[in-house]
Amino acid sequence: MNKELIIRSNSSAVDFALLKDGKLIELNKEVEDNKFSVGDIFYAKVRKSVSGLNAAFVNVGHEKDGFLHYHDLGPKLPSVLKFIKQVSTGKTRDYLLKNFKFEAEIEKTGKVSDILSSNQHVLVQVVKEPISTKGPRISSELSLAGRYMVLVPFSDRISISQKIEDREEKNRLKRLVKSIRPKNFGVIIRTVAQDKKVAELDADLQQLLVRWKKMCASLQKIDRFPTKVLSEINRSSSILRDIFDDSFSGIHVDDKSLQEEVQEYIETIAPKKKDIVKLYNQSLPIFEKFGVERQIKTSFGKTVSMQKGAYLVIEHTEALHVIDVNSGNRSNKAKSQEETAMEVNMISATEIARQLRLRDMGGIIVVDFIDLGSSENRRKLFEHLRTEMSTDRTKHKILPPSKFGLIQITRQRVRPEMKIKTKEPNPNSNGEVEAPIVLLDKINAELSKITKHAKHQNKKIHLHVHPFVAAYLNQGFPSIRTHWWFEHKRRIKIIPRDAFQYLHYRFVDQNNKILSV
Repeated sequence: MNKELIIRSNSSAVDFALLKDGKLIELNKEVEDNKFSVGDIFYAKVRKSVSGLNAAFVNVGHEKDGFLHYHDLGPKLPSVLKFIKQVSTGKTRDYLLKNFKFEAEIEKTGKVSDILSSNQHVLVQVVKEPISTKGPRISSELSLAGRYMVLVPFSDRISISQKIEDREEKNRLKRLVKSIRPKNFGVIIRTVAQDKKVAELDADLQQLLVRWKKMCASLQKIDRFPTKVLSEINRSSSILRDIFDDSFSGIHVDDKSLQEEVQEYIETIAPKKKDIVKLYNQSLPIFEKFGVERQIKTSFGKTVSMQKGAYLVIEHTEALHVIDVNSGNRSNKAKSQEETAMEVNMISATEIARQLRLRDMGGIIVVDFIDLGSSENRRKLFEHLRTEMSTDRTKHKILPPSKFGLIQITRQRVRPEMKIKTKEPNPNSNGEVEAPIVLLDKINAELSKITKHAKHQNKKIHLHVHPFVAAYLNQGFPSIRTHWWFEHKRRIKIIPRDAFQYLHYRFVDQNNKILSV
């Protein structure tokens, strides 16, 4: 497995494209003016509590108040409030909680109105960014994420990622962290901590403690509410912190200052890998060079094409996402309908796992796979989907197929879904059409089927298309038409048709008969 990170910078945003063996699997965008990222901590003021919701609305500076539910207060909230008051008034500088006396924990089934009151100051952290008409979801259980661990103040608990399955390794990590963890600070050990030495874990812990102490020191200087007291590290570093591993072969950046920033961060977490960070300075845009732009155009539409003619239809509503699996107009050597359905479903499961991660789809996702008669096949499909989604860092749960053949997935939504417009203005009339690259992919797929079909081996192939598309297929050297000759060893005659609409095309033989597959 070969991973590459392609980073494109412009004046208002930075785009991150993660490629796995050349295929786009994740796309992120860092917007310069994003003031409410997951992980940001605010010193805010309670606006009001609502007993019916058992929650409080907190002013964090967004046009919509942050939503703080009772279950997100955390059992140690009285201790947190006491600590904030002592620090903000200058009564204590014991930021590491060595001599701090804890208050009694709040009840699990209590009411938020008994704990918080209007205009009360509280320290809260963004756990879900503002989405649609909703403000940010916030929590007063604070945590600071590092490379190998997450630091949790006002806790004594040590937790280990469930993805670390080896019991001996779990026990080893727990012993190491227990020996270096300061009192009254909990730790969540991340998956990437596996097989790491105590010196690496301790260095990560010390960096997190430095960030915590800086945040505490800043509380004394606050003169207005709300105020952001701790920002999540910049997006490039946070993405690398979460996804970087030994399988990375290259990080390509098109901005000198950003390249230096990334290189500096890689040097702190993986010194031996710092040379894979390279500055891209060619005239061709970086996303074009690495094929990212093409994959974006073909991956974010309502319809997603897959191999062997199968395709997905992805529909979005306010409440959920629906994905329909279609076999398409295809022929194969399968012995039965069940075998064909199973093959398409397995291909689709792999693509669906990629699409969820690529678009960062969250909430409830319902997938309508092609019906399978065999319970064994349904089990294999379910296990395959779970395996494909095992590399997804976002929390998710997959339910077994229902009686109707539907598989339901819940995936945590912490930031708005990645939406990219893939349609362009129609040159023939008003409205929009699919991007040319999408049309070309469809033509390529159909041409491959025609040239492989035995009944068309001795026939000439003519392609009738709109004049704009014809010019595009013939331009340059080698042109797309020339590539077809090298790939299929067949000469394709391209005939411009003024009567055709932009997306209309047709393959015919020398007698003008449609070539079907």
